[in-house]
Amino acid sequence: MKLLRYGPPGEERPGLLDDQGVIRDLSAHVEDIGPDQLSPQALKRLAAIDPAGLPVVPGAPRHGPPVKGVGKFLAIGLNFADHAAESGASVPEEPIVFTKATSCIQGPDDAVMIPRDSIKTDWEVELGVVIGTTARYVEEAEALNHVAGYVLINDLSEREFQLERGGSWDKGKGCDTFGPIGPWLVTADEVDDVQTLGMWLDVNGTRMQTGNTDTMVFGVAALVSYVSRFMALHPGDVITTGTPPGVGMGQKPSPIYLKAGDTIRLGIDGLGEQNQTVSAYRP
Repeated sequence: MKLLRYGPPGEERPGLLDDQGVIRDLSAHVEDIGPDQLSPQALKRLAAIDPAGLPVVPGAPRHGPPVKGVGKFLAIGLNFADHAAESGASVPEEPIVFTKATSCIQGPDDAVMIPRDSIKTDWEVELGVVIGTTARYVEEAEALNHVAGYVLINDLSEREFQLERGGSWDKGKGCDTFGPIGPWLVTADEVDDVQTLGMWLDVNGTRMQTGNTDTMVFGVAALVSYVSRFMALHPGDVITTGTPPGVGMGQKPSPIYLKAGDTIRLGIDGLGEQNQTVSAYRP
């Protein structure tokens, strides 16, 4: 299934995308798409619904984040060897884990806002993992059993805040609008092999990133298992798993960063596309 939430910010309704690409309303069956709808049992009940019997959503409504109530928004740094190289960093021996503020989560096509005083706002196409059942100290062989599905994420970053202002990476990762998620949550049963997904990102129509999840340093199962050693993962938690090369910071002969008026388009095989316009900071 491709589960989604549509409508104005704060007023999203639950829906699904049928095989013809038509949005169908799920409001008669669930209140929303959140932690309570992500267990295997809950997803099985939704999968049993005939989409043809659901109301068609007219027009082209805004897509909101496909999951409401994300408790933890976790991220993995330098998880592609070639991205580590362009960043001037070594390939990590263990996953680098940091957090993105849940307040940065927004819909996949909502405008991206450059933070006040930013000089190095950057882009990162990433695969997101949505947890469906609580995971504590899970073995790698069992880790994917705790995954409800997968989403497309733009892990936007302010590199000066992240790398030059002291402390952790978090301050450059959680700025408002820095977490577009969606357009859909694709349930795990629809992804044959999460480690063979092509991914790409364009800025102003120029291809900047091209990659594949098969080049991750640590695969999805390894990441879920690893993170679960340090904190419990709960339904609705999201892990964004790293980016391939081609970020603005790594451009040669000199870095390229986002400015007001730029457009960003990105996608991952089977997980849909995002389209964003960059705006200047507004209070």
